[in-house]
Amino acid sequence: MGAPPGLAEAVIGPGRAQPLGATLDATGVNFSVYSEHATRVELLLFDRYDALAPGRVIQLDPDLHRSYHFWHCRVDGLTVGQTYAYRMDGPHHTKDSGSRFNPRKVLLDPYARANVNSLWERVRAIGPEDNCAYSMRSMVVDLDGYDWEGDEPLRTPLAESVIYEVHVGGLTASPTAGVTHPGTFAGLVEKIPYLKELGVTAVELLPVFDFDERQVLRTGPNGTPLHNYWGYDPFGFFAPHTGYCSDACECTHITEFRDMVKALHRAGIEVILDVVFNHTSEGNEHGPTISFRGQANETYYHLWPQDRRHYMDFTGCGNAINANHPAVAKFIIECLEYWVTEHHVDGFRFDLASELSRGAEGYEMDVPPVLWGIELSGILSETKIIAEPWDGGGLYQVGRFPGKRWSQWNGPYRDDIRRFVRGDGGLVGAVATRIGGSRDLFSKSGELPTNSVNFITCHDGFTLNDLVSYNEKHNHANGESNADGAHENFSWNGGVEGPTDAQDIERLRVRQIKNHVALLMLSRGVPMILAGDEFRNSQDGNNNAYCQGNPIAWLDWEQAEKNTETRRFFQEMIAFRKRTAAVREPHFFSGRRNDRDLPDVTWHGTKLEQPGWEDTDARVLAFTLAGFGGEPDLHVILNMFHLGLDFELPRIGGHRWARTVDTALEAPADVLTAGSEEPVAGHTYHAHGRSVVVLTSLPHDGGFHR
Repeated sequence: MGAPPGLAEAVIGPGRAQPLGATLDATGVNFSVYSEHATRVELLLFDRYDALAPGRVIQLDPDLHRSYHFWHCRVDGLTVGQTYAYRMDGPHHTKDSGSRFNPRKVLLDPYARANVNSLWERVRAIGPEDNCAYSMRSMVVDLDGYDWEGDEPLRTPLAESVIYEVHVGGLTASPTAGVTHPGTFAGLVEKIPYLKELGVTAVELLPVFDFDERQVLRTGPNGTPLHNYWGYDPFGFFAPHTGYCSDACECTHITEFRDMVKALHRAGIEVILDVVFNHTSEGNEHGPTISFRGQANETYYHLWPQDRRHYMDFTGCGNAINANHPAVAKFIIECLEYWVTEHHVDGFRFDLASELSRGAEGYEMDVPPVLWGIELSGILSETKIIAEPWDGGGLYQVGRFPGKRWSQWNGPYRDDIRRFVRGDGGLVGAVATRIGGSRDLFSKSGELPTNSVNFITCHDGFTLNDLVSYNEKHNHANGESNADGAHENFSWNGGVEGPTDAQDIERLRVRQIKNHVALLMLSRGVPMILAGDEFRNSQDGNNNAYCQGNPIAWLDWEQAEKNTETRRFFQEMIAFRKRTAAVREPHFFSGRRNDRDLPDVTWHGTKLEQPGWEDTDARVLAFTLAGFGGEPDLHVILNMFHLGLDFELPRIGGHRWARTVDTALEAPADVLTAGSEEPVAGHTYHAHGRSVVVLTSLPHDGGFHR
């Protein structure tokens, strides 16, 4: 692989400014890069991806190769696999203008569709010396030759979605995964039958844009170097992550990513990318020069106006992207549109999305152009757009995120449900609101329950097993003296910190896991579960495993074979949600009545229609959901008190109640499949302490009323 013979004789033409990046056609490649203030630009062409020096350096003439802010040229004879990079010179007025041109540093193309890092040494991009022999390079790819076999984005309605958040590498990196290509896009493909059996409708992939996985953050207590594992530190926004390719030096990036998307779509599973447009891997003024810093530092980043040597940091990662600058907004929107048009991606989750609402000097904007540009893009109009509606600078926008179409990670949902299941009192009103789709957050501006992404756990925090097994975080392996990660997790260990052989505590933990997922699947909004929670994957109490590219953060598939009870419960609760419209309804409760004169929801406590909203010690809640269109009614009992209690059941003419779910029972009685529900005798139900019960209405003749 590499440049074709005769690179030195290749014909150079003026090229064109648009599109940006390296665009391949039948006879050559057009190169275009943005830099408003550069005074000299060189295009470096390498004979091989691992060549220490370029085989040819093309000096771009500003009279021929510059159009306003864009530098461009065309090189005939180049083809797929050609590696290239840039050098730029210009003003270095860091304090006054913020410009940081440095001709000694080799720069990636921000629009590159693939990169190679076989020679990369991060420290060489920081120091004063020339780093060409240790630089990353961008790669020319062919976007047109792939056979999609008729594939299209799936467009699953949000109300019918169940999202599975997963780290591409961590899913199959462990030998226990038993895959041919561990830790790769291809490895994920091998797990598709498992995902389909589980029943999820979408995978939300932790960052798959190219990031520097070689960066050593620090050394752990045992002397092991700790690296950037999660990937929330990108430099290549148009490029699939090199480390997730089975052989990245063979230009397989695009094909392997597309193969994964196509295979997931065949299984009915959407692909949502977790994208990071709030900061880059270049960090603060002490970080490396990779691309943006050396091309248009003052454009891409928020800089302190008093002294532009220093970077504003609303992310906790050293810098913050100036997302509402026109050139940067163009970059972000074109990037998203590229992943949709060229790779059939179904949606995006935006990390620290509130940072994208900040203006030139870092203040919150009422109408951020980039966020509205994303919402109003015709190409993105049928994709899912999900915001993490806060940032590291204190901006918190849950329920008031700019725009109407944005779904949002619902932090209050996570916290209220965790506290309720833990056994905290006085939360029944808040829990009812969360179950109903968080009307308090999303109804004021005409939004819907589908604007709420409901979750108990995610990559950032405890796994579900650890949430019910640890009172405190145990992050010592991160090398930060256990000071990192969330200090308050609303967790409860059941009486023993960490693993235990005590069977009574183990049964309680299993029940608490079931309680959490039952509530999640019974709530209006969009449920999201963390990969591995279904089989009690543990991170040994580490609630911030961002630097643990090792068994601490990898999924242990032996647990999937061991913990079949919880795995089955997840699977059946997902199936229950899919067949039960009352819990998927994309609207808030309205009081509408069904043919049996039941309102869409009625709230109760142990006594009918006495929910105890004002009881500051209440730990119980029940509610009845009316079935519409021939569906059965539901009656749900939530008893988070530590003792069992009797709950009155509503009477519905011509029908009786049958048990579908009782988390206090052992499998398979804990959740029953459709058609196998167990009739309930009498007009009360005894709910064991710390349990969730779901009853389904049956006509007295024993069959469902369809």
